[in-house]
Amino acid sequence: MKKKDIKILLVDDEQDILEIVGYNLSQEGYQIVTATNGKEAITKAKKELPHLIIMDVMMPEMDGMEACENIRKIPELANVIITFLTARSEDYSQVAGFDAGADDYIAKPIKPKLLVSKVKALLRRLKEDEQKSDVLKIGDIEINREEYKIISSGKEIILPRKEFELFYLLASKPGKVFKREEILDKVWGNEVVVGGRTIDVHIRKLREKIGDDLFKTIKGVGYKLEL
Repeated sequence: MKKKDIKILLVDDEQDILEIVGYNLSQEGYQIVTATNGKEAITKAKKELPHLIIMDVMMPEMDGMEACENIRKIPELANVIITFLTARSEDYSQVAGFDAGADDYIAKPIKPKLLVSKVKALLRRLKEDEQKSDVLKIGDIEINREEYKIISSGKEIILPRKEFELFYLLASKPGKVFKREEILDKVWGNEVVVGGRTIDVHIRKLREKIGDDLFKTIKGVGYKLEL
């Protein structure tokens, strides 16, 4: 996918942030769409179907966390990459962001060059996804990597991007114990710094949606999918 075809939605209630970030990313050749609060972000996301959403957390009318949760419920936006751009860098805030369905977390203030670098790293996942179109079948569960779709016992399950990628990784080799470091590297990538609790949050969500018995915790090591 060419840069000119990639659409990025910027969401922040500070106009100067929208202008600075928007200018630097448009200079890279990306299409830029903006919104100033969570409600507007949902409306713009439905209309524009962006590939990446960079969203502030603290905003009027509807904050970024709630907006992210709502966006993740929209089937057409199942594959969109969402990253928070915020001054809040505390661990609890990051965990809450990932729990809401975010893929990444960028702390303010951030230098334009670093922001562009982070965006490029996030968008590389689009290229990786285009190269993976296989379908995995685990018991009565079918995982379609191309459509980001899971069918379990004839019912479709919609998962946020990172939950899907984590489940796909574990399902790619049932019985194999994936160490935490390997999960972080393959699902989040080397460019993203996340805490160990992030994996636990995503596993908890998968257990709630797909089934507790499938996921086995190996204390001090990691996780595996057990049939």
